[in-house]
Amino acid sequence: MKFVSWNVNGLRACEGKGFSDIFRQLDADFFCLQETKMQAGQLDLQFEGYQSFWNYADKKGYSGTAVYTRHQPLNVTYGIGIDAHDHEGRVITLEMPEFFLVCCYTPNSQDGLKRLDYRMTWEDDFRAYLQRLDAQKPVILCGDLNVAHEEIDIKNPKSNRHNAGFTDEERAQFSTLLKNGFTDSFRYLYPEEVKYSWWSYRFQARQKNAGWRIDYFVISDRLRPQLADALIHTDVLGSDHCPVALILK
Repeated sequence: MKFVSWNVNGLRACEGKGFSDIFRQLDADFFCLQETKMQAGQLDLQFEGYQSFWNYADKKGYSGTAVYTRHQPLNVTYGIGIDAHDHEGRVITLEMPEFFLVCCYTPNSQDGLKRLDYRMTWEDDFRAYLQRLDAQKPVILCGDLNVAHEEIDIKNPKSNRHNAGFTDEERAQFSTLLKNGFTDSFRYLYPEEVKYSWWSYRFQARQKNAGWRIDYFVISDRLRPQLADALIHTDVLGSDHCPVALILK
């Protein structure tokens, strides 16, 4: 079974850069999107054999998530059930017979870390949400989690140490998640491999491969035996992020 996740940084713009062709080429059972930047009715993008679910932010042109699936879910929920977090279209959860699939676009701590305190509250609440799901059946979490976990996950760790996405606080929160029954699928399979999933549009960062790995598939530890591969499609253009993928036996 193949899962793909991609921060498209505006689905309408990405569609103009070949999104539909890429979607078909990647041929996933589940295709999760973050930062769709859309409201209902702005783009009717459907694919034969898939149904889709959308979570829109209240604020226009901001955030937003979507999931395309070939498989009928038992249930679909939006958000994490906490009003303070559920107006930005950040989470969609599909309950499948054997697992929960959670598509997430984690809040960015922003320039000057002005949203770091909120981010810490989000992390605690979101982790508790994942643990409640995990108590029922295994969880597959994917998305732009807006943190480069270790120094291997970022091109310039020293100069970025106190920047959003690489603060000690954000990295510690990710470590806490992993200590509570979850596995970073790519790093588990490829402990030494240097690969990034996001590059700034500035300073020719992508050409220089000066990137960050901030897009993940995080799975419940008990899914490790089914882990066949974790991929980062660095050759796929169309966004400042590239798609990441998970293959389970």
